[in-house]
Amino acid sequence: MLQEADFIFYPEQLYNRAFVLKSIVRQFGCQESDISAYRIVRKSIDARKGVKFNVRLQVAMQGDDLPDLYGIFVFRDVSVCRPVTIIGAGPAGYFAALQCILSGLKPVVFERGKSVDERKYDIAALNSSGVLNPESNYAFGEGGAGTYSDGKLFTRSKKRGNVTEVLQLLHYFGADEDVLFEAHPHIGTDRLHSIMRNIRNKIIDCGGEIHFSSKLTGIKVVAERVNSIVINGSDEYPCENLILATGHSARDVYYMLNSQGVQLREKGFAMGVRVEHPQALIDSIQYKCKERPKFLPAASYSLVKQVDGRGVYSFCMCPGGKIVSAITEEESIVVNGMSNSRRNSPFANSGIVVELRPEDYAMCSDNRVFSGLEFQKNLETLAYRNAGGAAVAPAQRLTDFVTGKISGNLPSVSYEPRVVSSPMHFWMPEFLSTRLREGFRQFDRQMHGFLTNEAVVVGVESRTSSPLQVLRDAEMMRSASVSNLYPCGEGAGYAGGIVSSAIDGMEAVKRIEV
Repeated sequence: MLQEADFIFYPEQLYNRAFVLKSIVRQFGCQESDISAYRIVRKSIDARKGVKFNVRLQVAMQGDDLPDLYGIFVFRDVSVCRPVTIIGAGPAGYFAALQCILSGLKPVVFERGKSVDERKYDIAALNSSGVLNPESNYAFGEGGAGTYSDGKLFTRSKKRGNVTEVLQLLHYFGADEDVLFEAHPHIGTDRLHSIMRNIRNKIIDCGGEIHFSSKLTGIKVVAERVNSIVINGSDEYPCENLILATGHSARDVYYMLNSQGVQLREKGFAMGVRVEHPQALIDSIQYKCKERPKFLPAASYSLVKQVDGRGVYSFCMCPGGKIVSAITEEESIVVNGMSNSRRNSPFANSGIVVELRPEDYAMCSDNRVFSGLEFQKNLETLAYRNAGGAAVAPAQRLTDFVTGKISGNLPSVSYEPRVVSSPMHFWMPEFLSTRLREGFRQFDRQMHGFLTNEAVVVGVESRTSSPLQVLRDAEMMRSASVSNLYPCGEGAGYAGGIVSSAIDGMEAVKRIEV
């Protein structure tokens, strides 16, 4: 017999098996000897009035076994099956490739960047000396940007596809079991490398193909169908169906699509800064204690306010993490955040961004479709000019930013290669900086102590999502203008993270006839 029930435990209680068993006995009115096994199927933290775990337990009684939660996947040999061309080896591209194998199609993946094994050397060079490889960096390469934004798996895209299946596949390829039940599951950048490697090996073992350092430089459309693609400027490949999963930083792809008559449209997105606090300070605010208790993770937060008709909110919060350089072009500055699986850095960072709408940047380009993208580029260039060095980021103490003062010095920060003091309140576009400053004031009223000069803002957080969409049929997920083109993931403007991108890639493949 299988039963489920919800429980509330203090942290030390949840990790005490004897206490949990007694709680199950009280809940179901059974004997402890009746309990065959139990497991957590849902867990979240409630820190509003003393820190507690809200937990759903699944309990097997009287000799029964717990059912399988891990999923059963039949990966077949597809080496002689119909090919599907996939551009991009990020979450959308790799999960599209896995769905091809599950569906009896052969994935042929082209990725402009390098494998995770080689990509790490380019990222090390960027961190240590600011040397950028424009095709292999925090945004481009195996696993996409998600590999270096620490694998947060929270999504609200439950109506788009099977979230559980994506989490089960991640567990199958090496993620810890807790991704299956945590309310806000997290893998960690250090663990994602091996998961991406395991996915790659499975695709190849099943007869698929993966080509690294293979940049899409052209598509040839004939009679409203992709006839072939061009890789690295000269190598042409025939194409029967094209899954486009290039990520939101592949700006060249948007211009290429536009030149081939693929319909695009502008969309809203968000931009702002990264804010970094000492993790101990965030712990003390959220857990209301001087020192984080043993069984609790590094504290996080989620903040949102309305300021002058625009949302100001936290984005991609990284407890126990660090700020990284997400540049993909020379003479620009972009920052992002990541954390490893243990989240044990002494810093906590988050994007704090302002909602933007197309009317906010309509005059930034002669072609309105590209106005948001050009506005994005302009701010990244402005950040570079106000920092003055390769991958050097502008920064300011948080209270100084809010009050409009120049920071005479800066606290220790996690960002590499380095930051320089810069009056960000002055040179950022006014409609961004004024909303950010008021947003920080309001956040401090919700989280007392948040607004402090122990914290620093680092600029700029500009790649929250794509500033445009590749138009597609809502049901068939095909391009509105090219019948065998399936734009998906963050780059197409239809997803906002690892899980939603993975879902989008899998669902696109399901629209292709086997």
